[in-house]
Amino acid sequence: MESVSLNTQMSAQEKAKLQMTVDTYNKSLAVNGRTTSQSLGKDDFLKLLITQMQNQDPTDPMDNTEFIAQMAEFSTLEQMTNMNANFEQLNTMLTSNNAMGTIGRTVEIDLGDTTTSGVVQAVTYGNHPQVKVGNMYYDLNKIAAVYGE
Repeated sequence: MESVSLNTQMSAQEKAKLQMTVDTYNKSLAVNGRTTSQSLGKDDFLKLLITQMQNQDPTDPMDNTEFIAQMAEFSTLEQMTNMNANFEQLNTMLTSNNAMGTIGRTVEIDLGDTTTSGVVQAVTYGNHPQVKVGNMYYDLNKIAAVYGE
């Protein structure tokens, strides 16, 4: 009878892979209801500014010009955020109008390995509008061609 030995030691490669898996999982968890992010938003910027002001040296307070410059940066960040939201709304409206323009027209829809065509009977609105051809809805970006009426 041959004895079988069980190796209970992990190799360095196995340990590194396990550690990477654990780190990835831990980073994905929410901490106190917050998830990790790689970018700072306007709320984060304002919190940093307030913390900086609260913890400044009372005998050598922050220079007024530095404070004004930081407030200007905050204002610029807020305006850029607002512009981005407005551009997203404009994009949604333009995309929805583009979808509306296909109603009653024959379209060719690219399904990857095959195509289908038919007359658009209805459209949906929103960030990702869809067109109804036959009894199916397809994403607007799947339309490969639009033909005249």
